[in-house]
Amino acid sequence: MEQPQMQPRLQSNEVSFGEWFLTIFLTAIPLVGIVLLFVWAFSATTNPSKANWAKASLAWAAIAIVLYLLIFVVIIGIVSTTGSY
Repeated sequence: MEQPQMQPRLQSNEVSFGEWFLTIFLTAIPLVGIVLLFVWAFSATTNPSKANWAKASLAWAAIAIVLYLLIFVVIIGIVSTTGSY
């Protein structure tokens, strides 16, 4: 008895390996990646899983920027209070 071969099926809302590969590659390009994240996050035609991923990536980027600014302000504050003699 021959076993049926399983063929991968993509659901209509599933993002393929190749599309994820290209997506991650494009987001690594400076400036282009940020613009594309905003497009994918807020476009009505973007796949829902990719849109959620883009929103999460933007949220992490915002958290990182706030932390970097906070650290920068603390360091500048410490340096300015010690003064140079």
